[in-house]
Amino acid sequence: MTANSINTTHTMETIGEGVETVPVTTVGDGTGFSVQTFVCGNVCISPNLAWGGEHCNIVKGSGFFTSRANRVWLPVCSFLVETPHGRVLVDTAWNRNMSPFGVYDRRAQISSLGSWMLYRINQGVVGPNRTIRERLAAQGVEPRDLDYVVISHLDCDHANGLRMMKDAGKIMIADDEMRGATEHGIVNRVRFYPGWWNGLKNVDLYHWNGTEGPAGKSYDLFGDGSVQLINIPGHTRGLVATKITNPDGKYVLLFADGGYSSKSWQDMIVSGIAVDKRAQKRSLEWIREQSLDPNCIASMASHDPAHVDNIIRF
Repeated sequence: MTANSINTTHTMETIGEGVETVPVTTVGDGTGFSVQTFVCGNVCISPNLAWGGEHCNIVKGSGFFTSRANRVWLPVCSFLVETPHGRVLVDTAWNRNMSPFGVYDRRAQISSLGSWMLYRINQGVVGPNRTIRERLAAQGVEPRDLDYVVISHLDCDHANGLRMMKDAGKIMIADDEMRGATEHGIVNRVRFYPGWWNGLKNVDLYHWNGTEGPAGKSYDLFGDGSVQLINIPGHTRGLVATKITNPDGKYVLLFADGGYSSKSWQDMIVSGIAVDKRAQKRSLEWIREQSLDPNCIASMASHDPAHVDNIIRF
């Protein structure tokens, strides 16, 4: 996370019905924009999946043969974006059926993930009252109150909770991402489970309407440049970063799994799993450029070990 802007204050705020107190960063005088980070459980993966580098192959990156002792637990995050135009949730994290009783549950996870093979790559847990639906409900926000749910990409720790959002306005998934996830092949059959989204009637498979970003593909969500979904291909074909820009030109960048932490773009370390390593590196170079821009208030991955619940107002 970066904080390049001036006139920044840091406070603590109690949210919901006195449920919890979180740190709040306010930049400038505020223009009605905010990004709230929710840590919604954890995922256990091989370090090579997160920081394997451009020469890491898919077998090593998957961690399929990596023991639990040699794995790392990382946070799984969702982000609530508030703008004058409406509410946007970025990613849904884990469904409650991953941990029905709020504890690690091997059998439940295999069922939720759709296969034992994917369980071998990603183990997860989400504690009591920690799914994104439960976190939002504690603040009085229901899925029907969300104008959009943006899915950065269709990996399990981002899309497993999709069914919790069946009453949201629209679930935005890039058409490129869906086509890439549903192509034939053993890797796709293991990596992406259609049971997470099949039958949902509010899914919008959008096509790019702009040319921002490293691939020249983007989608302007509200039509005014305030929330841009920017294609950062590599880890998956249709992976998007969400760039939230206020009227003063200050922005927050959510780059999902374009890198697994700030050190990814600082040291140019791509993740160990990619459909296109060259595109992945170009995307990370773009993330680095955006993160170092003086107008960038914060630049956040989805699984940075440093993540805690917080709010940024700008």
